[in-house]
Parts: sequence; structure tokens; C-alpha cells
Amino acid sequence: MLSLTDISKSFGARTLFSGVAFHIGARDRTALLGANGTGKTTLFEIISGNLPADGGVITRPKGITVGYLRQEVDSGADIPLLKRVTTVSGTIGTLEHRIKVLQAELTEPDTDQAALVRELGELQHRFEAAGGYDLEQEARVILTGLGFAEADFNRSLSSFSGGWLMRAELGRILLENPDLLLLDEPTNHLDLETQLWFESYLSRYQGAVLLTSHDRAFLNRVATRVAALENGQVRGYRGNHDDYVRARQTELESMTAAATRQAARIEKETRFIERFRAKATKARQVQSRIKALEKVERIEVPRLVKRITFAFPEPPRPGEEVIRLENVGKTYGDKTVYEKLNLTLRRGDRVAVIGPNGAGKSTLLKMLAGVLDFQSGERRLGYHVRTAYYAQHQLELLEPANTMLAELRRAAPDEADVRLRAILGGFLFTGDDVLKPVKVLSGGERARLALAKMLTQPANLLLLDEPTNHLDIASREILADAMEDYKGTLCFITHDRTLIRQVANKIIEVRDGRAEVFPGGYDEYLYHREQQDTATAPDSERGRDTSQSPADQKRKRAAAGAVRNEYNRRLTPLKKKLSNIEGRLAEAEAALTAVESEFADPEAYGDSETVVGRIDRHRELKDSVRALTDEWESLAEEEERLRSAMAAELSGLE
Repeated sequence: MLSLTDISKSFGARTLFSGVAFHIGARDRTALLGANGTGKTTLFEIISGNLPADGGVITRPKGITVGYLRQEVDSGADIPLLKRVTTVSGTIGTLEHRIKVLQAELTEPDTDQAALVRELGELQHRFEAAGGYDLEQEARVILTGLGFAEADFNRSLSSFSGGWLMRAELGRILLENPDLLLLDEPTNHLDLETQLWFESYLSRYQGAVLLTSHDRAFLNRVATRVAALENGQVRGYRGNHDDYVRARQTELESMTAAATRQAARIEKETRFIERFRAKATKARQVQSRIKALEKVERIEVPRLVKRITFAFPEPPRPGEEVIRLENVGKTYGDKTVYEKLNLTLRRGDRVAVIGPNGAGKSTLLKMLAGVLDFQSGERRLGYHVRTAYYAQHQLELLEPANTMLAELRRAAPDEADVRLRAILGGFLFTGDDVLKPVKVLSGGERARLALAKMLTQPANLLLLDEPTNHLDIASREILADAMEDYKGTLCFITHDRTLIRQVANKIIEVRDGRAEVFPGGYDEYLYHREQQDTATAPDSERGRDTSQSPADQKRKRAAAGAVRNEYNRRLTPLKKKLSNIEGRLAEAEAALTAVESEFADPEAYGDSETVVGRIDRHRELKDSVRALTDEWESLAEEEERLRSAMAAELSGLE
């Protein structure tokens, strides 16, 4: 469908990329990956035709249609939402315009009525075949899927916030049904429910999709190919994001081994040259080796973003009950957000707050943080509880003239610079980067700095509102690691399902003025919701025995819920242990593979002491892999036993 050949783009002296080449097939779902600032959006602008490339060729079939969703859209105009979305360009829009022109001409005198009627009939037939008469109904389906209510359809665009305007623009583009969808961070303003609908829509979409996103779960569910933009070049991979990570890791390990062997050979040749440079009898050999070295193309291994851990300030140990909201009522004007809300967070809770946009998630977090008043009820902090609150407005509180190091020193004046540099290093700021002024940082860099600044405080209750906004995948992994290492109580809002799965041990769903608590991680929450939806479905849909009284049915549901809660309480720590062992096992197996690859190198046997050490290391790693595998199998059997027991008990309650 579309091919890029040798595409290059520079801005001033800075070359963003050169020699970029890849192909997009008619049904491909391609994810363009790369760190912030590598040029993904610029490449989208070039493909869409909005920005010229400095060099190269883009080949596409004649008449191909492209729909492009940018990260930012124009402010809303005074036009109803539904009318804006159904005002489409392309074939349908052209036909609709021509039909209106012909209809107007038919009312004028001295026209060839018969010819106009024939042409109008042909146009109307083509309009119907193209789906024109179903346009409004399809628009309603798409807008509903994107989270709009029926009452929103006639609202003026100017009354919507930026996030909802983005959804409206996405709806308009989807309705156009272009041959190629270009989606630049399409999930930025979508809540979890809308993301699931959008993923399902893309799976059925008949055209090609090229997208970029920092949401790993979204990439895994949608992408079938990956184009990785690294060091100004694009490399293609089959599969989704996780497939790409595994393939890239294997490549880098192979490159590292090759670079190590090459460095050893270069060092050997260099020693020969230095040793015999002054000897006339060796002059020819020396010159020959010098020329050979000059021709060697050095293997450069791209930098890997590795997990960097550091010790957080140790806060005082709080009481068992960290914070409690009692009978809290919150309204905004005539709108009631919460009424008699009761919620308790306990020591060790790692709570993800989820729910539709506008349901009151940020309001709940602000009340927990003590930065938002409420009309009734009480907020109680537990013994020795110290809170820290992160929201997007904190990026605006950074001092533009300060360096990153100075800004961090404002938050932790008693910490040594070595310690502050270590914290900044944990968020990917290294070397002289820490001396950059805040005013030159990108949005993602400011977000990382604000998070690092907050984490210097010895708080035992962290409240985070969308901490992943502006962060690329590498930065999100750093943040997830930091949150996982944190020893206090966490409560956070995010649309990043990968982060929720890695960190949360409890879910709070905010919906219709209620905050319902679900024990366990995100997958357990999805299971609970599925069971609840089944329990509340009509009898005809779920095949329930209608001979049972409502009271009996209620008791059975309560008993089943208690069984699931008890087993999930035992399964959650087991799953964490399994995940930990899987990570350690992967590291041990990678190390074992590296040692075994060294055995295959004939030059590795020159030093007997090194060889013996390598053999010992090989034996240790094999023992470690065997022990970890045995432990994993034992825990997996225990997990399976618990799940079977839970299924048996639930079956007995039916």
C-alpha cells in the first residue's frame, strides 16, 4: 500500500533520521516505536504529506486515502458534535456535495431536467453504495463507543474539553474509513473502557494502521508489526511490542558478544603494533595491520535502558489504617459527585483508581490528598502518615531557571549531590544532563523530574494522578520499577494497564458516585466484573435457575464472592512470587547462554585460569537455573491447586 525509501529529515544541524525505509501492507497494523524526540511525529507528518522530506521517495497507489490523528487538535468550533463528525471528506463528501448541487439546479428554469434526473439517480446510487445513507447511524455507533452520550450529539464542539475534542476528531477520522490510518498517541485521552472498544474496532478495521503509542498493553493487543526508530534508522520486526522487546534483546546480546570479541582482537593487534613498531624487520607486518585496523567497522552496541534502583527515603512506619474517608459528600454546583462516600486505605495497599473519564477519579484523589475541600463528612489520616501528591499541574511549579540538580536540591536540601545525582540517574538523567535548566526540558523530561522531586520526600502515602502522561515506554518502565520498590502505601490513577498489572494489589472502580473496592490485581478485577455482569444479566441470558428465590440467589452470590476473595487473597502473593522467579530465571538463562557462547570462541582458551573460572561459572548458572525451575514448578502447581479448589467450591455453590 505504501512504501518509504531512503527518507531523511534534518532541522538545522540536527539530523533526525536518514535512510528510513519500510513498507506498510494493506492490512498491516504497524507500531512505530522510539523514544521521545526521535522523530516519530515528524515521520507521520511526512507520510501524511504535511511536511516535505529532505530526501527519499514515498510510493503509494493512486487515490489512496489517509486519515491522520495528531496529538493536538484545533479548539472546538460552534458546530454540533454529530454534524462535525458526519461532515466527511473523500468519496462520500464529494458525492453528497454534488447531489446537493444537482438538486438546486433542478429548481432552476431552462435546464435539461431529464439529464439532471438521470445524473442525480446515478449519484444517489453511488452515494448509497458508499454507505452515505447509513452515515449518521454509523457516526452514532462510533461516538458511543468513544464514550459520548446521546445528549452530547447536539452539543457545540466549543463546549468540550481538549480530551473530548480529540475523541471527536478520532470519531470523524474513523467514520471516513480511510485506506491508511495514521494514529499519533491515540489512547492519550481514552479511559480504560474506551480503549477496549477502540482495540476491538481496530481489530475489525479493513484498512492499514500505522500508530505510535506509549501504552504497552495497547501495542500488544493491536500491533502485528513493529518499525523501531533508533539512532536515526528504522528496523522492522514481526509481532507486537513484547515480541519486539524479546527480539531486540536477543540482537543486543549477540551484538554485545560480537563487540567484546572484536575489542579483544583489536587489543591484540594494537599490542602487536606497539611492540614491533620500531623494528625494521616487522615494518611491513606492522603497516599491514595498521591498515587492516583502519578498515575495521567498529561494532557499536545501542544503549539499553536497564532497571535502575535506589533506596527511597525511609518514612516512619504508619499505623495499620493509613487514611479514611467517612460519609464524604462532594458537589460541584448542582452536580453531586459523591454522597456518603466511605473508603479506607491500609498499610501496604497499592491501589489503582479506574473508571470512565469524568466519573470523579481525580476528585477522589484530591480529597485523599487533602487539597480539595468537600461539603460533608470527614477525612482522617492514620498515625504517623505523611502524604505526597503528584498531579500534572506540578510540572508548572518547577522553576524554569533552575538546573535539574538545583531543582531537586530545593526539595531535599540536606541530601548530598551524589545522592541527588543517583535519584536523577534512576529517572534517566545522567552526567551533564543534570545541569540542564528546566526551561529547555521536554514535557516528558519535566514529568520525570517532578516525579523524582516528589520521591525525595519521606512520605508513606503516595497519591499519583496520571503519572505516566508525557512519558515514553522506557520512562514508564523506570516509573513502574520505582513504584514497585516503594515500601509505603500507593494510590494512583492511570490508563496504563501494564503499570496497573505490575504494581496494583487492589482496584477502586469509580462509577456513578460510588467507589467500589476490588481486592487483588487488575486481572482479578476483570474476573470480578465479568462475574458481576453475569450475576446481574437477565435470566434468559445467563441460564439461571429461576426457581430460586431472589434471597437465595443473593446469598449464593455473596457466598461465591467470599470464596473468590479468600482464594484471591492467597493467589495474589503467589503470583508475585512466580513473576519474580520468572524474571530471575530469565536473567540466569541469559547469563548461561552468554557463558556458553564464550565456550564456542577458540580464542577463549588461551588462559587456563580464565577457562577454569568460566567452567565454574557455567556450573553455578546451571545449578541456579535448575533450582529456580524447580521452585517455579512447585509454585505453579500450588497456584493450579488453589485455582482448582476455588473452581470446585464455586461449582458446589451453583
